[in-house]
Amino acid sequence: MRHPSGKYWFGTLLLTIITLILGLKVLPAKGQQSLYNPIPLTSNNQIMDTLSEKDIPTGEGGFARDYLVELEEGDQVAIDLISEEFDSVLLLLAADGSTMAENDDGPDGSTNSLLFARITETGKYIIRVRAFGETGGGKFSLKLNRLRPVR
Repeated sequence: MRHPSGKYWFGTLLLTIITLILGLKVLPAKGQQSLYNPIPLTSNNQIMDTLSEKDIPTGEGGFARDYLVELEEGDQVAIDLISEEFDSVLLLLAADGSTMAENDDGPDGSTNSLLFARITETGKYIIRVRAFGETGGGKFSLKLNRLRPVR
């Protein structure tokens, strides 16, 4: 499938990838949003959102949406992604872009995703919601539960 804006879309995607790899800050032109701007998410928060063709193309026919969260060393997180409209995949990414944890199908045998992780370093992390393969997108519920040890 060809994107209607052709070369401009490819150039924007390429610039975004290079910017992320090099860790450069791209300042938006006046009145425009930046190219990459993950949505802030607080702990113990549940949101309803929609994954669409306006989100990040995965290169596999689907799309992804990123949420930024600050986690602390020792946190244990449970992240739950539920959708009746697409086959979900859930990733937890470290600040350097490496994958900390990933889940495709939940333990109940559905196409929903449930991910557990123990945080070993305080910092900013990305929770990536994405559609499996070419399953497109649609409405979803994302819930983050952060458990901290009693001190």
